[in-house]
Amino acid sequence: MKALLALIDGTTWTGDAAGAPGTAFGEVVFNTSMTGYQEIITDPSYAGQLITFTYPLIGNYGINLQDAEAEAPATRGIITKEIARQPSNWRTAMTLADYLLGHDILAISGVDTRSLTRHIRDEGCVMGGISTELTSEELLAAIAKHPGYVGRDMVREVTTLLPPYVLPAPGAIGLIDCGHKANILRMLRAHGSHEIRVYSPTVTGAELRNDKLAGLVLSNGPGDPSAVMYIAETLRDIHTELPILGICLGHQMLALALGGQTKKMRFGHRGANHPVQDLRTGKVTMTSQNHGFMVDPESLASSGLEVSHLNLNDGTVEGLRHRELPVFSVQYHPEAFPGPRENAYLFDEFFGLVGARQ
Repeated sequence: MKALLALIDGTTWTGDAAGAPGTAFGEVVFNTSMTGYQEIITDPSYAGQLITFTYPLIGNYGINLQDAEAEAPATRGIITKEIARQPSNWRTAMTLADYLLGHDILAISGVDTRSLTRHIRDEGCVMGGISTELTSEELLAAIAKHPGYVGRDMVREVTTLLPPYVLPAPGAIGLIDCGHKANILRMLRAHGSHEIRVYSPTVTGAELRNDKLAGLVLSNGPGDPSAVMYIAETLRDIHTELPILGICLGHQMLALALGGQTKKMRFGHRGANHPVQDLRTGKVTMTSQNHGFMVDPESLASSGLEVSHLNLNDGTVEGLRHRELPVFSVQYHPEAFPGPRENAYLFDEFFGLVGARQ
């Protein structure tokens, strides 16, 4: 079955359908990771997006039953040069194509992903669509009518709105679920010995205060941070009372809560090879990233926050630290998966702050 990819600017690519039939819309982004496609596809931060994989062969080790970051993919679709039809790995439970089909996710293969990535780098991320049923004219018209990515609350599409669920242990660390990756929970359990309480993004400061938490983690998540200011209001209410660690969207929400601003990036950071420097030590680590918005450093003057980490590719803000409170955040993923694991020390720093307050 043939498939069509179109961007709202009128650019089109043709290829072969490699997942479910139908039509899907989303912001077209690219990820430069060479491995970890299962974790990327199941990362809730990709909600509302069509993921272009720059590595030319995707699916060569199949899909297993252990490495998903969420129960189901949040991405709208994937774009590849080639999808492996006969994976080889001892943990393989199914092919990538079968997994996508089972979750009703569209995919297109046979695309010149190099040209597509160059187009995104030059023109920026825009809305697009994948279809196995529409002509190019019909698809472009449908994309134009589809709501854009900026300004939409994507968090509520990927998180629980139920009361907090608990991973039992002594003490309590709260995690505000904006679309968390499962590996954040694994890392919190591995680096600490506390009960983990996972809260809806609509939790209030009063509810968190009532639970007498020892610390608070703000998870990653999808979309425009300015569309979920209710999370910032909660942080503004609670930030002086707890050690806090913000990750990715959580980093952006912390900045917004304390008076900073965020802005859309041209094409964002998505991949597992972004160099980041810790300004306190001068040390450089390779990081796993997935975000299309950034904190504006010029907006932080009265926030109490200072820049702690910088991206060495483009100089953008990768970390913040409060000058007086036990509060810090990073724009990248210290839990990685996929990606280098050399930033796991940040969980130890967080639990060090928690221990110092108890």
